[in-house]
Amino acid sequence: MSLARRVRLPAALLPLALAACATTGGGKPGPAPVAHVPPPSPAPAHPPRKVSPYAPAQEDPSKRGDYVAGGLFRPGVPDSVPDEIPDVDAIPEPEVRDEPRAATGNRDYVVLGKQYRVMDDPSGYVEEGMASYYGNKFHRRRTSSGEVYDMYAFTAAHKTLPLPSFARVTNLENGRSVIVRVNDRGPFHPGRVIDLSYAAAVKLGYRDKGSARVRVEALTPVDDALARRAPASSSPSAPAASAMDGLVARLPAASGPVAAGDDDNRFRMLDAARPRTADEFDAWLRARQIRVATGKPATPAPTTAGAVTAAPPAVASAPVPVVPDLPLASATLAPAPAVAETGSIWQVASFSDQRNAEQALARLRNAAIDGARLQDVDVNGRKVWRLRVGPVAESASAELAARIAGLGFGPPQRVRN
Repeated sequence: MSLARRVRLPAALLPLALAACATTGGGKPGPAPVAHVPPPSPAPAHPPRKVSPYAPAQEDPSKRGDYVAGGLFRPGVPDSVPDEIPDVDAIPEPEVRDEPRAATGNRDYVVLGKQYRVMDDPSGYVEEGMASYYGNKFHRRRTSSGEVYDMYAFTAAHKTLPLPSFARVTNLENGRSVIVRVNDRGPFHPGRVIDLSYAAAVKLGYRDKGSARVRVEALTPVDDALARRAPASSSPSAPAASAMDGLVARLPAASGPVAAGDDDNRFRMLDAARPRTADEFDAWLRARQIRVATGKPATPAPTTAGAVTAAPPAVASAPVPVVPDLPLASATLAPAPAVAETGSIWQVASFSDQRNAEQALARLRNAAIDGARLQDVDVNGRKVWRLRVGPVAESASAELAARIAGLGFGPPQRVRN
């Protein structure tokens, strides 16, 4: 299949600046010539983005419609791929960014008698399974989001991720990965978790096999920025940690006296057979920013007017009691009490590591952001901890988002419970 390609014109040659020599009367030499050399152009703040050599696909009107009952497109027509193998190294990966949801493709739907519910918040989504890809049959046909499918761009179809959204797909057989923009629905064959574009399948190295076992990780702009700075895992099959886990793991470690045998979660009452003092225990708590409940009402930290809507006194965020020789995790995972929520709920981040989630929660509370709490959920068989704040008054939402972003978490997202 012939493809229109963009041809880049070579840069024009810069003209040479020549300085003329002048002489004065009487045969005396004139002043030395002065060469006027323009100053060098400043280097761009950011390198120019790579431009694909393949022209964007335009819709083929002949591929409109032709759905059958159940939602499949021409199920009796086999798919095919071109003989040409694209230069995938020249195709840029999509830029992960916040985009408004498409007008189509984001409602719950039914295909082949099975109902699918579109994710409200894809943060923390990680799933492993088989990936396939699609080619000529769908090339230049409109996707579920209304965009045109381009098999020479890095895109994907997924059953429940929002449209559009972004994901990193890693081939677990060879460790290759690619960022794709999810703009279509599917695949609806049993056992498959994602359908990639033809170019993405070539990038991951399974064009000839037709399918591969992959890991799919939803990405947000904050996740992508941190992932690009984080060192690559030495093992393709290593468990995936969210980018927010990486952010919290890189926070400065607390300083303070640490006795032999101490760790981050346990205070040893005996040090070399010597009972340790209460002052040492207090120093250990301060080094980890841990407050002990005294049974007296806590004095709330001053907050700016109109910040987070305060929770009722009976369920206000209280200091966590710490028992010597008891891991902190055991003391901080009590279920959040029920709150009569009258404002909006905002999600700050999600974590696959419990200790990182607790550290991030403490960071919000130390910044006097009330109503912060953790919610643990199961996502495709994996435990994920969601850090949420609320209820938040609508008038305080902008200020809250700015405060949380200032702590390094990025802007929070409004969620529906």
